[in-house]
Amino acid sequence: MSGVIGFVGLDQLSLDMAASLLRAGYKVQAFEVQNLLMNEFLKLGGTECFSLREAGKGVAALIVLISHVDQINDIIFGHDSALKGLQKDTVIILHSTILPSHIQKLEKNLREDGLTTSVVDAYVFKATSELLNGKIMVISSGRSDAISKAYPFLSAMSEKLYTFEGETGAGSKTKLVTELLEGIHLIAAVEAISLGVKAGIHPWIIYDIISNAAGNSWVFKNYIPQLLSGNVKYNFLNPFNHKLGIVLDMAKLLTFPLPLLASAHQQLALGSLLGHGDDNTPLGQVWDQVFGVHTADAANAERYNPEELATQITAKSKTVNRVGFIGLGAMGFGMATYLVKSNFCVVGYDVYKPTLTRFESAGGLIGSSPEDVSKGVDVLVVMVTNEAQAESVLFGDLGAVSALPSGASIILSSTVSPAYVIQLERRLQNEGKDLKLVDAPVSGGVKRASMGELTIMAAGSDDALKSAGLILSALSEKLYVIKGGCGAGSGVKMVNQLLAGVHIAASAEAMAFGARLGLSTRMLFDIISNSGATSWMFENRVPHMLDNDYTPYSALDIFVKDLGIVARECSAHKIPLHISTIAHQLFIAGSAAGWGRQDDAGVVKVYETLTGVKVEGKLPALKKEVVLQSLPPEWPVDPINDIHKLNQKNSRTLVVLDDDPTGTQTVHDVEVLTEWSIKSLVEQFRKKPICFYILTNSRALSSEKATVLIKDICNNLCSAAKSVQHIDYTVVLRGDSTLRGHFPEEPDAAVSILGQVDAWILCPFFLQGGRYTIDDIHYVADSDRLVPAGDTEFANDAAFGYKSSNLREWVEEKTAGRIPASSVASISIQLLRKGGPDAVCELLCSLEKGSTCIVNAVSERDMAVFAAGMIQAELKGKSFLCRSAASFVSARIGIISKAPIRPKDLGISKERSGGLIVVGSYVPKTTKQVEELHSQHGHMLKSLEVSVHKVAMKSSEEREEEINRTAEMASVFLAARKDTLIMSSRELITGKTASESLEINFKVSSALVEVVRRITTRPRYILAKGGITSSDLATKALEAKRAKVVGQALAGIPLWELGHESRHPGVPYIVFPGNVGDSKALVEVVRSWAHPLRLSSTKEILINAEKGSYAVGAFNVYNMEGVKAVVSAAEQERSPAILQVHPGAFKQGGVTLVACCISAAEEASVPITVHFDHGTSKQELLESLELGFDSVMVDGSHLPFKDNISYTKHISNLAHLRDMLVEAELGRLSGTEDDLTVEDYEAKLTDINQVTVLNQIKNA
Repeated sequence: MSGVIGFVGLDQLSLDMAASLLRAGYKVQAFEVQNLLMNEFLKLGGTECFSLREAGKGVAALIVLISHVDQINDIIFGHDSALKGLQKDTVIILHSTILPSHIQKLEKNLREDGLTTSVVDAYVFKATSELLNGKIMVISSGRSDAISKAYPFLSAMSEKLYTFEGETGAGSKTKLVTELLEGIHLIAAVEAISLGVKAGIHPWIIYDIISNAAGNSWVFKNYIPQLLSGNVKYNFLNPFNHKLGIVLDMAKLLTFPLPLLASAHQQLALGSLLGHGDDNTPLGQVWDQVFGVHTADAANAERYNPEELATQITAKSKTVNRVGFIGLGAMGFGMATYLVKSNFCVVGYDVYKPTLTRFESAGGLIGSSPEDVSKGVDVLVVMVTNEAQAESVLFGDLGAVSALPSGASIILSSTVSPAYVIQLERRLQNEGKDLKLVDAPVSGGVKRASMGELTIMAAGSDDALKSAGLILSALSEKLYVIKGGCGAGSGVKMVNQLLAGVHIAASAEAMAFGARLGLSTRMLFDIISNSGATSWMFENRVPHMLDNDYTPYSALDIFVKDLGIVARECSAHKIPLHISTIAHQLFIAGSAAGWGRQDDAGVVKVYETLTGVKVEGKLPALKKEVVLQSLPPEWPVDPINDIHKLNQKNSRTLVVLDDDPTGTQTVHDVEVLTEWSIKSLVEQFRKKPICFYILTNSRALSSEKATVLIKDICNNLCSAAKSVQHIDYTVVLRGDSTLRGHFPEEPDAAVSILGQVDAWILCPFFLQGGRYTIDDIHYVADSDRLVPAGDTEFANDAAFGYKSSNLREWVEEKTAGRIPASSVASISIQLLRKGGPDAVCELLCSLEKGSTCIVNAVSERDMAVFAAGMIQAELKGKSFLCRSAASFVSARIGIISKAPIRPKDLGISKERSGGLIVVGSYVPKTTKQVEELHSQHGHMLKSLEVSVHKVAMKSSEEREEEINRTAEMASVFLAARKDTLIMSSRELITGKTASESLEINFKVSSALVEVVRRITTRPRYILAKGGITSSDLATKALEAKRAKVVGQALAGIPLWELGHESRHPGVPYIVFPGNVGDSKALVEVVRSWAHPLRLSSTKEILINAEKGSYAVGAFNVYNMEGVKAVVSAAEQERSPAILQVHPGAFKQGGVTLVACCISAAEEASVPITVHFDHGTSKQELLESLELGFDSVMVDGSHLPFKDNISYTKHISNLAHLRDMLVEAELGRLSGTEDDLTVEDYEAKLTDINQVTVLNQIKNA
């Protein structure tokens, strides 16, 4: 790295940027008037400049700090400005926080004045996310040429770089959106704490619970402790208020409504007024005046630990013999069934009868009414939607209370108002039955409910909590007991829902505003997620907005209810909660528009409908070349040698569980097992291989069967490894590079047997297939474009479809939220290319146990760098489970690629039967490849189509008839030396469910298996197209138990040698993935493996003879008998031979004789070629060139030497176009050969000097 970078003006971020540039090898110079900053800069190794002009002298890039618009004239356009010393190709990077309009005006003036043509702006800040905490992030924008020029410098000085091509100002626009969110989050946090204090809940308890719950935001987590401790002063308000005013001004210019921000701005204005201008006034006192609370007093009250309190109470819990459960909705059903699994006797009730049937099937008992389920229970759990439903099931007709036995406890887990819970407790006490109430709202979602991993905020009397303790403990991962009696638990839930609801609405307002500003909403989401403007709800709900997918995980109407509770409580307590009230109105507006039952992220539609913007962030297809060129240079050192050395130290065998055979597409000289008995695995481990594959073909199975299969294999691996000394291994789950397959079922199954690992590694990069991962987005190359995987046909797979191209979101999608996108770590291309293997190792070692980590990569070098770093981490004791595409495996074991294998490399040229091509894959890419095969090579093929309708949907008799017909015809064609294509018909028949689709796939695949099993002719080679097809043919049709990967038939297309136990040992087996290669890939492979018309050419015969020091007989033939005699003798002696046709014989036998010779040569088991001898006539020679001869003699010996040369050259040029060998003649012997007579006086010997001239004719 070389070049000089100049800085005009320094701040703390500038110093960090300069330090990164210096580490990258740049020289850095700066002008700054503040001595303190300059001294820090000099300590880093920078050079001081003493004028603005000097700072710009000789630099490749000039970074100009502009914090106020008034600085522009002095710095940029002044007498001694920095631009005076600039070179013409210097790029100016405006490190600025001024408004976009000012930046755009400045850029325009610079261009018009001819001072520069390359200007970009850069909004710089430090990330706050766990992954990038404290690292420099840069958001830059400008014209594409300017961005391209600035990219190396921007990339070098940042850990995370975002670029917006187009007009400048995107950085400043992004800053406006982040400040919008920070302002709303700040006021929402203060409202939440104030409401909690008014409800009698200790503010530190609220903070401890909410900072680990869905209501959390970065502002809440980092600002509230300062507020409660009195460390934030009044002077904080004015600059914050000023920033929000600028955002509102911009919104006004754009005619864009920001109701939440406007409310926050007004609250800040009120706080500024009430602070009376005393900068040292604790801000908490100001907010107490605004909201009429005493937060400071509440914060200083005695604290307690709600989790410890829960532990103490549950330790003294009473026995529960029978549980009643009312409300078997999505959450309730999961909770009730988990109690059944935990061996509680549970009687359930729900108004929806099919749910009762499901619950009974899950092992529960059912009642006919709330009254019925309440008889004889110790604890009754009520999990209904709202207060009205709770009132009905408890006190309505056939209500529960009348039937409850004395001393029973009620757990109310519905989200209701604290006031209702307090009133309910009084009413139960008045029943005179010693009924106890536990106020226990829950949080966590449907998945966690079914796993007993909810968060529960419980309150009530000690006796009530002890009575219900076993149930609360069983259902929760986190159980908090809140002091204050009934109502306190619902109070905490109310505060959480206030924040959660406001954060969803604020996310909608921010993303809609960002869309109006013209920003990429996908990129904006990623930026905000790493900034202080993020929240739990922002990261969880905005992906729904970006995907325009409002499948209800949590319905919008829930926040109509929950924020309604907040509105009633704040009214009752006379506390003004403006932000919460406006958010409530936004959700009401969404419900009124008919979106109430959609996902709560649908509140964004309120903004979209009002303003016409679209938040949906469809990922764009990118120009492949532009994207790859924009990335930093690859890590300069090839790690392959280091990987070999590390593997010797590591001594772990890599065991690859391959969900279809295509996973071997990047390796060679590696064994594949198609069965996994302990005996076979022991035998394999004893060989001490660096790697071997186990073909599971699990992608063809249901998720349940795949899970059982993986567990079975892992159990056998464990047993086999124990039987062999000094064996350790790492398991890789090789899956599809287009993200199809059983995830997370297979990793879950593996770790359930192998034990927890430090991290799951996801690496779908596959160079040969054109699969790239960049900035956590997985792309599929299509010609010169990179298409987000979620927008390809692979994402529409009937069994394994998905929506997300961002792998973080894909993980969340596939795990149904169990692994949130925000928790997924990632190894960036920047880290791979700047930090190398050591940086990879450091990051992997820093991951929390049980993490999930994505690997970005666009080249084999990237993959090798990651592999080297991963092995280093393993040597330090870390363990990983990899879910990867094929490229990772070859990198991990240090495979050095070799050229594609051809038939002659395997010595099968003499095999006489045809090749068998079987196509089962249905992906559009395969269909295109088959069409191209028919178009370009169809005349050389025999094609047989297996009707999918007959083998999958019709009777067994019709299925059997179709299979037999195809097998019989294929046997005939193969025996006739015809390459034969068998393919399933192209109509795609799918089932109503994923399992039905898999069943249809199985019927089709099994039919192809039966066809191949019944073929009686041994094929010359077998090509199986499609993962499931190739697996089933190898294991079921050909009965192979093991194979060796010889190499690749074409990049990404494995070539196997089947084991000796198979039906066709030694027959090359080409595993052609359904989703690999361009449209011509299939025809290219088939052509290269097609049976040659001749085993050899005349040229090859003569070259081999020269090398072997032997002669080859050339025999003139005149009829069929002569041809047969020559060929039979050659085959008997296993010798090559040449059949010669003299012009005289040609006159007598004509084309028929030539055709007989060619046919005999093609049928021969030894190399035989056909030669046209002594062609003295141009007409004869021209005709012979079209008849299929392998070689010709141009006999111009009867011509003068000069004419002979011209004659020979002319025919040679024509012959070489047809790859024919040419023999020339200079001398003439007297006598008669056939009908050619040379008199004595015409005879002449060859002149050696003339030979030299003749050899100058190219290839003659």
